Amino acid sequence: MAFYNPPRLKKYLYDPKSKEPFRLSRSGIDLFVECPRCFYLDKRLGIGRPPGFPFSLNSAVDHLLKKEFDIHRANGESHPLMESYKINAIPFAHKDLNTWRENFEGIKYFYEKANLIISGAIDDIWINDKNQLIVVDYKSTAKEGEVTLDAPWQDGYKRQMEIYQWLFRKNGFDVLESGYFVYCNGDKDKEAFDGKLDFKIKLIEHKGKCDWIEPTINKAKQCLDSDTIPEASEDCDYCKYRKVAENFEGKRQEQSVMIADQITSSDNTSQTPTKSDKFSSGKLF
Repeated sequence: MAFYNPPRLKKYLYDPKSKEPFRLSRSGIDLFVECPRCFYLDKRLGIGRPPGFPFSLNSAVDHLLKKEFDIHRANGESHPLMESYKINAIPFAHKDLNTWRENFEGIKYFYEKANLIISGAIDDIWINDKNQLIVVDYKSTAKEGEVTLDAPWQDGYKRQMEIYQWLFRKNGFDVLESGYFVYCNGDKDKEAFDGKLDFKIKLIEHKGKCDWIEPTINKAKQCLDSDTIPEASEDCDYCKYRKVAENFEGKRQEQSVMIADQITSSDNTSQTPTKSDKFSSGKLF
C-alpha cells in the first residue's frame, strides 16, 4: 500500500476564485511559518511534504493520558499531577470536548478577514478556580536528562499551543495566558525491560503570545492568492533536498545527452572507416 499519494484532489486545494471559506488547520499555519514554498505547493498545488511515519507509541501515550484525565473529569476532581505542581484546576468538562479532540475537526473559528476557517485538534483543556481555561498538550519522548522546551525545533510546539489559545478566545472563552505541556519521558535507566516502559512525567509551563497569529494568517492568505510560487525558507530541509536532487538530475541528463550525441556521431563515421580506424580495430592487448 502506497504511503505517499500526491497530488491531492482539486476540491481540497485553495482556489483564489472561490468564494467559499477555505479551511486552514493549525499545522497548515505552522507549515507556512516553516516554509512558504512548501505551504504553497501543499495548499495550492496539492503536493504535500512526504509525511512522517506515525509514531504508534506516542499515540498510545496520548490515548492513555486522555483516559486517565477523563476519569478525573467525570468525577469533577483535580488530577494528582495538578496537585503536585500546585495548580488549582480540574479537567474541563464540555459537550464539545470530543469534537475539539478529533483530527480534521477540532475547534474552529471563521476568520472573516481572510475568508478562512482556522481549526486545531487539542489534547486537553483544564479550568481553574477563576473559570479560566488552560490549554494542555501531551508530549512524549525518551531522552537523557530533563526534558525542556529550549530546542529550536520545539518552537513549533509553542506555536501550536498559542494557536489553540487564540482559537478558544475567538470562541468566547476566557483563556489563561499560561498553558502546560504534560511531557512524558521514557525511562531508559532500568536494568531490564520486563515488558514495560516507565515514564517520568513533567509539567512544563508556557506563557503564550498570540499577537503573531493574525498577521501570519493574513500573510498566508496573500501567499495563497498569488500565482507565483514563493521562495523557499533557508532552513527548509525538504526544499534543500529538492534543489540538490534537481541539480544532480540535470547534470545526469546533460551527460546522457552528450553520450547519446557521441554515440550518434560515432555511428555516422563508422560507416566509412578510415585507415586509422582499421588500424585501431586491431588487437593491441
